[in-house]
Amino acid sequence: MEGKVRVHVFVSGRVQGVWFRENTQKKAQKLRVTGWIKNLVDGRVEAIFEGEREKIEEMIKWVSKGPFLAKVNGLDVEWQEYKGEFENFGIRYD
Repeated sequence: MEGKVRVHVFVSGRVQGVWFRENTQKKAQKLRVTGWIKNLVDGRVEAIFEGEREKIEEMIKWVSKGPFLAKVNGLDVEWQEYKGEFENFGIRYD
């Protein structure tokens, strides 16, 4: 679909235990971005965002800072081909 993109991101720093996933989910739902976010055992957060390029860029900007208590030290972003595989944005626990 034209104008739609997908990104796979890994966020490092103080990003667990600071409501990072919940606040990112709220932001994604507000922007109508689909995908998921989850904590990793190594302390990072992983997410996939799909949607309109402008909104995905806004999500990248959001996760580069995170909520008030977070301290983002690193952000790895991999742009991928849009797949349209998600209906909403959720928190994963796997």
